[in-house]
Amino acid sequence: MEYLLLGVGGALGSITRYKLGKMIAEKHSTTYPIGTFIINITGALLLGILSSLNSNKNVYILLGDGFLGAYTTFSTFMYEGFNLFQENEKINAFIYILSTLILGIIGYTIGLKIGSLFI
Repeated sequence: MEYLLLGVGGALGSITRYKLGKMIAEKHSTTYPIGTFIINITGALLLGILSSLNSNKNVYILLGDGFLGAYTTFSTFMYEGFNLFQENEKINAFIYILSTLILGIIGYTIGLKIGSLFI
């Protein structure tokens, strides 16, 4: 059952990431990877909320490990960050990498606080 929940959540999370990333990219013509940035920060916020709710194991597998695990993407974050370095956009690369890490931590912390309001 766990693998089914994980698979369904992961499929939905990856489809959401793909569609949302494309939608954001079409609206912003920039070399800055704004789509991945927004997706990773919102994912951190949502994971913070989910983590604070103390949901049962199956809900966490479906939404946390499955959906949000596939929705957020560390590998794309690294790929796009280092591509900025290769394209001699070093300042944008540093801003992207550092702001994603810092705002991800802040987003997760805010999510924890928001989620705690519901318990």
